[in-house]
Amino acid sequence: MEKKALIESVRRKAEDYYERGELFCSEAVVNTINELLGWPFPEEVVKMASGFPVGLGRSGCLCGAVSGGTMALGMVYGRKPGEPMNEKMFQMSAGLHDHIKGIYKSTCCRVLTRNYEFSSPERKAHCVKITGEVAAWIAEKLLEDPDIAARIKMR
Repeated sequence: MEKKALIESVRRKAEDYYERGELFCSEAVVNTINELLGWPFPEEVVKMASGFPVGLGRSGCLCGAVSGGTMALGMVYGRKPGEPMNEKMFQMSAGLHDHIKGIYKSTCCRVLTRNYEFSSPERKAHCVKITGEVAAWIAEKLLEDPDIAARIKMR
C-alpha cells in the first residue's frame, strides 16, 4: 500500500473505532497506532488511554485525541527507566500539539467542542474527525522517520 493510502487507512480506522463506539478518542488513537506498528505492546495498552477522553476524565482540558496521540508517540520515542530522553519525543509531541492547534485554534476539549451540545451527533462527528486527524498525522510522521518506517508493514 502506498504511503498516502496507508495514512488515510489509519485515519479511517481510528475514526471508525470512535464512530462505532468501541473506543473513545484517546483509546482509538493508541489502539490504531499500536496496530500500525505491528502490535509492539499488548492490546491491553489501550487501557492506559481510558482516562483521557473528554479532556482528561471529562474535565474538558487537553483534547483526549491529542493525549492519546502523545501516548502513541511514546510507544515509539519513549524511554525506559535509566535511559536518556529521546529528543524526538519532545519534538514530535510539540509537533502534534502545534498541528492540531493550527487547524482547530486550540487543543482544549471544552474549546474544541464549545459550539456543540455534548450529546449531539454533530459533536461526536467533530471529535471523530479530530481523532482521525491525530492518528493520520502520527502515521505520516512515523512513515517519514526511516528507522520507524522500515518497521511498518505497508499493508
